[in-house]
Amino acid sequence: MAALKAGLLGLGMMGRHHARILHDLEGVELVAVADLGGDPHRVAGRLEVLPDVEALIGAGVDIAIVAIPTRFHAQAALALADAGVHCLVEKPIAEDAATGHLVTEAFRERGLVGVVGHVERFNPALQQLRSRLAQGDIGDVYQIATRRQSSFPGRIGDVGVGKDLATHDIDLTAWVAQSRYGSVSAQTAHKSGREFEDMISITGRLRNGIIVNHLINWLSPMKERVTVVTGERGTFIADTATADLTFYANGTVPLEWESVSTFRGVSEGDVTRFAFAKKEPLRAELEAFLRAVRGETTELSTMTEAAHTLEVVECALQSAQTGGALVTMDKSVAV
Repeated sequence: MAALKAGLLGLGMMGRHHARILHDLEGVELVAVADLGGDPHRVAGRLEVLPDVEALIGAGVDIAIVAIPTRFHAQAALALADAGVHCLVEKPIAEDAATGHLVTEAFRERGLVGVVGHVERFNPALQQLRSRLAQGDIGDVYQIATRRQSSFPGRIGDVGVGKDLATHDIDLTAWVAQSRYGSVSAQTAHKSGREFEDMISITGRLRNGIIVNHLINWLSPMKERVTVVTGERGTFIADTATADLTFYANGTVPLEWESVSTFRGVSEGDVTRFAFAKKEPLRAELEAFLRAVRGETTELSTMTEAAHTLEVVECALQSAQTGGALVTMDKSVAV
């Protein structure tokens, strides 16, 4: 089978990693790169650095990766759709959900593969977690809580922590639980003197009844990427920074210590840390994109799902503006 001709739009912090993998990936040939700012990380190799998406399209690409600032995602994706190019857009799909739906419809109308780079779906720990939940390892799931905290990334200037980081947690939660969001409430903070929020706390409920909580900020001097899933038989903790998955089982041994046994809730049981293969998530995502273009079913985030993720963030931001009032998601929007 002939290699797919790939184009890469954006050679910044994310684009450099896409370029590294595309240069090495079987079944694809990176034939064109474009970035108005040049090639700061020197990943283009012998390729000429083109100025824009139109030049990229002119190079005759079959597929394209869009890894430019969020405010330019929709314009670039729509141009690629018009040119008949299958596309993976880095998250979020667009600046807002309404525009995200326009992009979604453009790819659907043309019968093109359009997906969004919610790369946490390919984190080995989360893939193991989802598989074990599907097998019923902890029975009914009660709650999913995430923490995503780190210092401020100077390269992000066009969105807040909600649309940049919270989109990861919202997408991975809906994907792990296989359910859309039903309602959310939130609080935000602006501590770094920027236009956009740098801290957000979201609570809500999925349509299948699972309670969700997300703590996200750019104000922490450490990096934390944790997903905690609690169910009737125990708790999974996935550390997506290290791709580790640990299971804390509910206790089954009778307690004989009186002061402890007076607690009638769940007791501590065995703790298991799982061992499994750990492929780089971005490589796994790009491999899935190639399979999707060839007609296979994958775990990639569809553009419809990505637009829903933005809707959840926008509802959370709306809630924060009204003091944390509960906002119910629109159930009429198709999955």
